[in-house]
Amino acid sequence: MTVVVHHLNNSRSQRILWLLEELEVPYTIEHYERLPTKQAPPSLRKVHPLGKSPVITDGDVTVAESGAIVEYIIRTYGKGRAEPNEQNWLANTQWSHYAEGSLMPLMVNKLIFSLVPGQAPFLIRPLVSSIFSALTTKMLDPQLKNHVEYITEGLKKQSPNGEFAWFAGGDKDGNPTSADYQMLFPLEAASAGRIEVPETIKKWVETVHARPAYQRALEKGGTYAYA
Repeated sequence: MTVVVHHLNNSRSQRILWLLEELEVPYTIEHYERLPTKQAPPSLRKVHPLGKSPVITDGDVTVAESGAIVEYIIRTYGKGRAEPNEQNWLANTQWSHYAEGSLMPLMVNKLIFSLVPGQAPFLIRPLVSSIFSALTTKMLDPQLKNHVEYITEGLKKQSPNGEFAWFAGGDKDGNPTSADYQMLFPLEAASAGRIEVPETIKKWVETVHARPAYQRALEKGGTYAYA
């Protein structure tokens, strides 16, 4: 059996390709393209009822949700790789869940708030734009600033001397764990201009992008806006 990644362009499924390349797990890709509305095509519903990506199939097993996919692949194919050491297991679990549970909802809201005014009727567009601009400035931006500081401090904690560090210290061979695979997508989006981030985060993303496994995943996955 071979893992099949149902890969949507410019989506979280890019992190799954990176994981599979790092672990050297054989896989194939089924490519899907976003509609002009940026939504996933209806054909993805044939794989999973929600019609979202990433989704993988592995024989009779179908797994959706990034976090679940990452855990499944590591547990099934990792052979001890991508597992944090005992002292960092809690940090690994926290960052793995934080990426989608706390950080991404704010970033998605910021994106939606930037798009809504352009969809409003022309006559009320200035009013709608003013309202959503105020919401972004007063509600989202302060929270995102706090999160950026939190992430930066998390990286510094793992790297007091300023060298590159994984979010949970890496596995026994110094390679990424689930925390890093989960954190990559929001930090890629942030570094691409969605929010203001310091050089510490930008350099972390650039270092990941330079890894041979990531480069192989990028080549196989196709055009990716955040790389």
